[in-house]
Amino acid sequence: MPHIAIISSSVRTGRNTHRVALFFEKYISNSKLATSEILDLKEYNFPIFEERLKHQDDPAKKTLEFADKIKKADGVIIATPEYNGGYPASLKNVVDLLYDEWHRKPIGLVTVSAGAFGGTQVMRAIQFTLWKMHAWVVPAMFPVPKVESNYDEHGNPTDKEGTEKRAHKFLQEMLWCIKAKQKMNDA
Repeated sequence: MPHIAIISSSVRTGRNTHRVALFFEKYISNSKLATSEILDLKEYNFPIFEERLKHQDDPAKKTLEFADKIKKADGVIIATPEYNGGYPASLKNVVDLLYDEWHRKPIGLVTVSAGAFGGTQVMRAIQFTLWKMHAWVVPAMFPVPKVESNYDEHGNPTDKEGTEKRAHKFLQEMLWCIKAKQKMNDA
């Protein structure tokens, strides 16, 4: 069974993106499509990195743990808010920390906003960065508009049926990419 790491990238007080990360963790587990775990950047509370991990002389244990979890994951879901058309510094910090770990890694993008467009403006910014890192950005994306009224603080969606239908389609595309990558590695 594939394993998916879910990066919850907002570290702000009163953050809402984490609600959607919680939803995906529960949905993946309940549907038995894969195993999953949340990598919560608020809990990691990383400093601003001055150097890529592979060039650090004495990396912190939690930094090595994070890198190992990304490397071992078959795919990664990045749940990111849109801040003024971009993504948070906490996410940029860990994306730039790693390099080889992102190479050809299937990445599913979940964008979140309080507004009606669901963070769609941030998609281009994070896609470009991930492409430069040689990650495989999954074509299906999952924008979440009006997050506060669509998910509660425990990750339960207001429209459970509609949200799960969208999530299933998104995850099927991601799982297809994971399987395709595994087949290419086996060839």
